[in-house]
Formats: sequence, C-alpha cells, structure tokens
Amino acid sequence: MQLTEKILFENGFFRTILDNTHDGINIVDLDGNIIYSNSHSAEYLNTTKDYMIGKHISLFYPKAVLLNVLETQKPVLDQKIHFVAGNKYVVSSYPIFIDDEFVGAYSIFRDVRAIDELNRKVKYLELHLGLSNAVEEESNIIGTEKSLKEALIRARRTVGSIGGPRHSIITGESGTGKTMLANVIFNYAKKVSVLNNDAPFIEVNCAQFTNPDIAAIEIFGSEKGAFTGSTMKKGLFEQANGGILFLDEAHALEQYQNLLLKAIESGRIRRIGGSKEFDVDVIIIAASTRNLSDVLLPELYQRLAQYEIYLPSLDERSREEKELLFNHFINKYQQAVNDLHKINYKVQFTDKARKLILGAEYPRNIRQFRDIINFSIDAAAPLITDVQDQADITTIVDVDHLPFQIDEQKPAKVSDQLKSKIDSNAKKLIREYLNEGLGPRKIEKKMIEHGYDIKYYKIAYFKTHDE
Repeated sequence: MQLTEKILFENGFFRTILDNTHDGINIVDLDGNIIYSNSHSAEYLNTTKDYMIGKHISLFYPKAVLLNVLETQKPVLDQKIHFVAGNKYVVSSYPIFIDDEFVGAYSIFRDVRAIDELNRKVKYLELHLGLSNAVEEESNIIGTEKSLKEALIRARRTVGSIGGPRHSIITGESGTGKTMLANVIFNYAKKVSVLNNDAPFIEVNCAQFTNPDIAAIEIFGSEKGAFTGSTMKKGLFEQANGGILFLDEAHALEQYQNLLLKAIESGRIRRIGGSKEFDVDVIIIAASTRNLSDVLLPELYQRLAQYEIYLPSLDERSREEKELLFNHFINKYQQAVNDLHKINYKVQFTDKARKLILGAEYPRNIRQFRDIINFSIDAAAPLITDVQDQADITTIVDVDHLPFQIDEQKPAKVSDQLKSKIDSNAKKLIREYLNEGLGPRKIEKKMIEHGYDIKYYKIAYFKTHDE
C-alpha cells in the first residue's frame, strides 16, 4: 500500500505523530474553542485531551497567544509567556486558512524552564569564575609602581628583551599571584609579537597528581603500550607548541626533571614509552612555593632561572595596597552582580568590619583575602527571591557577616620555630651582611644562625626595596 495524505488522516497517523512530539499543540476555531490538543498540551495541565476538546482555550491558557492571532489573523512567533505555577513557555501561533478563508488558529509551544535553569547555572558559573579568576590586565594590577614594580619589569624582560625570550621562574608564597604573573608574561609576549595572537597558554599544577609518573605522562604524553592500559596521548608540551607552558609547583616533577632539561636544551621531546622525538618551541615558566634551587637539578635550575621573579606576600605589601586590593575585590563583586542580574548593586563595609579584614593575617595571601571578602558579602547579600524587580540594592557588611575566624584571629606567635618575617632586627642584620658584600644565599645561611628562616629570594627582594 502506498502512503498518501488521505491515508495519514483517515488512519490517525497525524494524530499519533503530533502526540509524540516534544512540543504542546493546540488548534482552535474562530470562537477560540479547542478542536484539537495533543498529549503534551494536556500533560502540562494535568488533564486529558478529551476533557479539553470543545472548551474555550482561555479556560486552560488564560494568556493564550492564539487569541491575538484570532483577532489579527497574523502569526505571533517565539513569544515567551508565563503561565500558572511558574511555568514558562515559548509559543508560536499561526492563522489557519482554507481556500483563502480564515477558519481558526494553531499554536506550538515548549516549556523552557529547563533551558532557563541551565542559562541561570551558566551565568552563576560565569559569576564565580569571574570573582575567582586570577588573570588580570597589567594595567589593572595593584602595586605596579610599588611592591610589584620590579617583578613586572623582570616579567616583561623575560620575553621582551632584544636577545630573545627566556625561560623563567616565579617564586613566592601560595596565593601571591604567580598564575596572574604568568598570564601577564603571556599577554605581553603577544603584544610585542614574540608570540602569535593565537599562541597557546597551557597551565598545569604538577603537584595535583598522585605521583610524578602521572604528572610526566600529562606533560610529555605517552605511547600505546608504554605501561599497562596506556594509550597514545599527546602531552601538554606538544599542546603548548608555539606558546607558553606554565609549570606550577614544578618541584613535583622529581625524577622526571631530566626530561624537562632535555626538552629545554634540544627543543625536542619524547613521549613516555616512545622512541620518536617531536620538535617543540615552547617558553617555560616554572613556579613554586619552594626554593627551586634546592629541589631542581642544578643544570635545570640554571636553564630556568635565567629570570627569577619573586612575588611578595600580602604581609609584605603596604597598607595602602591592601586597601586598594580590598576595594578592587568589592568592585569586582558589584560588577559581577550588575552583569548577572542587571541591578545597580552597591556594597558597603562598616568601619569595624573593614578594619578587621584589613588587619587580619592571611597565610594564603591574596587568594584568601579575596575569598574572605566574597564570603562576607555573600553572608550579607539578599537572596535571589528577595531582589525581584529591584533596580538598586545596597548591601551593608558588618562584623556579624565576617567568617568567625576573622574576629578571633591573632598575629601568629613565634615560639621555638625560626622566624620567617623580616622584622626590625632582621633588617639590621641583613643590612650589615649586605655592607660586608655577602650575597643573598650566604646571608640566608647566616640568618639561620640568628634564628631566622628567611629565604634568599626574600633577601634579594629586600635588597632592592629597602629604603
């Protein structure tokens, strides 16, 4: 039997097809009475198709777009409407003409709550990524003319010197902005055409893996059969070709340092378990919270430390810079809310709350400082359900909104442990050794004898910034 339009209608195939679509469908006559509804339309209403037939569309859909079509005889496309119980639909309605005579209208609609919920989640993900994103334009970095001035000069020189780009090491405590500085170097390299605009920036935290073997496979790749269950895997080195490979916590490479050294010296890598070598043109930026001169192979350290850049801790930065950072994170939060909810959002800290946050110590430095500010604003901010249709909102952050640790936080007490802060006595000793002509590494050893564990790079930083 040949399938024809007549057979489709007579045998109810069209009804079956329409009932199995994922859209709701309603058809009305000129008076707005329902002459057909499919299963999805009835399910939205927790009723049956048979019950709907013959009744007016407005009994079920009070804001039915079909009513507009019956008045204008013109289609209405992609109109988003709200319905009872918070349901939201996108509706398209069309007039029905038979032999040029207007006889009714039909609508096709879809519940878009799931889509709206997904969009909402994406927006909130973007909000939190924006609040925690470490990447900043150099012009927006606080401390460019003070505590970070020397670091930024050296950062630009790593890729901008006329002798060609160099590998580099960034040192500093956790949360001081090492990833941010690596991105500054990357952006500057593109700006001065050392790298192409589409050059890759590949970042990996070498300490995130359970053992150095896994880190090596991720970085250098592997060949099928190199170990049980292994497959051919292109490593991050190959992915970074023509750009920058940022190795955070590079000390975790341990026994695989020789592979990194070979890649730097020869410009070629070999995947784990492979025999073929691949050419790579990659600028390496290594970073660590440790003293890399103590944990890297001397030859590798020498090749990487052509430029060694130290980032000061938050405690080493001035009160003025802390206040600028404080205001920066507040402004970033305000802007994120403005972008997400289209609200003119303002945040104000009381004098006491502001003083407590600025006076506290932050072992994880700027990252922790930022998180404390965001947490405090979250605690004081209204809920989403409380901001409907409000164009302007101001949030007051008081002491009660701060994390409980803040109010009780005391400066760390030094007991039997070596002091790591450069206090007035340490400054005096360092100046005396500098005047004697000793270098930072020798001074580091001398300071241990006096009960201070002050790393050589901090002494070097003190040397260039001591007034």
